[in-house]
Amino acid sequence: MSEFPYVSGAAVLTGAASGIGEATAKGLAMRGMDMAIIDKDAAPLEALAAGLRANYPKLTISTHVVDLSEAAPIAALPEEVRRSHERVSMLINNAGVALGGTFEDVSLADIEFVMAVNFWAAVRMSKAFMPDLRAADSALMINISSLFGLIGTPGQTAYTASKFAIRGFSESLRTEVSRFGIKVLQVHPGGIKTNVANNARLGANLTRGDVDQVRSSFNKVLTMDPRVAAEQILNAVAAGKNRLVITKEAKALDLLARLLPAKHGEIIAKEMLRRTGVKL
Repeated sequence: MSEFPYVSGAAVLTGAASGIGEATAKGLAMRGMDMAIIDKDAAPLEALAAGLRANYPKLTISTHVVDLSEAAPIAALPEEVRRSHERVSMLINNAGVALGGTFEDVSLADIEFVMAVNFWAAVRMSKAFMPDLRAADSALMINISSLFGLIGTPGQTAYTASKFAIRGFSESLRTEVSRFGIKVLQVHPGGIKTNVANNARLGANLTRGDVDQVRSSFNKVLTMDPRVAAEQILNAVAAGKNRLVITKEAKALDLLARLLPAKHGEIIAKEMLRRTGVKL
């Protein structure tokens, strides 16, 4: 394996304790990167760090338990990370939460929480670590959006809005920071087999039966192993790409949305009903 880019500094990775984040952390360690791994769940985060340190004793792995829905802990992170890492050359905004239910099913507080984690946390992390990225010889920011940052999806208004926001933020920021030698890779995963559906917030107006049906329906379309997704992301980094869509289904739906911008939502709703039995 040729030398992985950005190994001159550490990677800062949010949402590291499970799913794509955990798989990415393991892939980065295999490629020789020091890391500051971040999550709100301390136990799985420390377990991941212990495994990485045992398997890659030459690497520096620091852990940071942070609730990314709050601004103050994010602002304090760079100083905390610098205690363990001299340089930061990569920021991966991976942490995210889901929210099930139609716009009428969910509360404004639920929508604000989803935006706080999925959008504002990435913005705040980017602002906090921008001086470190600018100081690096070359640097990269990876923002994990979603298939739902490419298509408007019924039953996912809040989540879709947050992921479209990440897409727009990434596309605008890419041009702004290119003059500083910073690259931006936006990633749009499709159905990755994580706990995002099981851990999702559900709208206050949904019944218990609705909750179970929504979770079950989305678990049916989450099929790709997170390790496969993480490898695609890291291969895209090595190739210098700035945009990555993961899974064949996601690529097909991205094309559908571009070909039929006004009709794809109706088509997707019908397909979801056929595949899962849930009417959106």
